[in-house]
Amino acid sequence: MVPLFDEAPSLVDLHHRLTLALKGLAQAYEVIFVDDGSRDGSADVLRALHHQDSAVRVVRFNRNYGQHAAVFAGMERARGDVVVTLDADLQNPPEEIPRLLQALTDGVDVVGGWRVSRHDSWARRAASWVVNRVTSAVVGVRQRDYGCMLRAYRRPVVDQILACPGVSQFIPALAAGFATSVKEIPIDHAAREHGRSRYGLFRLLRLNFDLLTGFSLLPIQLVSVIGILVALLGLGFGVFLGLRRLLVGPEVEGVFTLFAILFFFVGLQILALGLIGEYVGRLYQEVRRRPRYVISEVLE
Repeated sequence: MVPLFDEAPSLVDLHHRLTLALKGLAQAYEVIFVDDGSRDGSADVLRALHHQDSAVRVVRFNRNYGQHAAVFAGMERARGDVVVTLDADLQNPPEEIPRLLQALTDGVDVVGGWRVSRHDSWARRAASWVVNRVTSAVVGVRQRDYGCMLRAYRRPVVDQILACPGVSQFIPALAAGFATSVKEIPIDHAAREHGRSRYGLFRLLRLNFDLLTGFSLLPIQLVSVIGILVALLGLGFGVFLGLRRLLVGPEVEGVFTLFAILFFFVGLQILALGLIGEYVGRLYQEVRRRPRYVISEVLE
């Protein structure tokens, strides 16, 4: 299953390499492309691939909803006992799929790829490192590379993911929580030949914040603890200033220090309000029960 957005230049090559890799397995397969609102002619390429290959199925959104919404749509229409996800940019070679399936042994429900020798910028790698550490801590399942889309899921895990009505849609984290056992294997990572990645530094950091608030109450609990500590420090500081005034008398020194402390406390209050607003916003989204996506075309 391949989610994509504006990947027209790579689709024909991807289909060719994917078909060769899957035919070598000597097993029944299907290829589901989910077009996440592309605007570069990807739709025409996908229609042509569907007409030339009966194993190709296509789902198109009316607009861009995000990669994980596209993965959900593909999983809802997948019919096999194992679902493999793959990016369309060819940075994760389709030829790695047989190795992924070989690692899906008895007792293992999810196999993820671990990108070695990544061809990404240092900022992208640093942000991914943060996301992986945070996700491992929040989910409770340590993995080196939660961001790799090349993954294999058994049907029971897929069914559990699809049964989740929540707005938190980070598939690897959901799967890690539902799987009995998760395994990782090292895979190749190629340089991107066409276009540019949609996961920039800001989007990765945003994903990190979404993980914290979507899968854990730790942020809001941490803010509560910090609030108690700040209140105690403020009380102690007030007692100190009162005693100093009695012993030394009125002073004007340290005004800028007091302003700095005030700004620090105000910053903490704004952070706390932002976290509370994030949780309230999630509740609002849950209550509205709007669909994750709207499909404009299905070819199968």
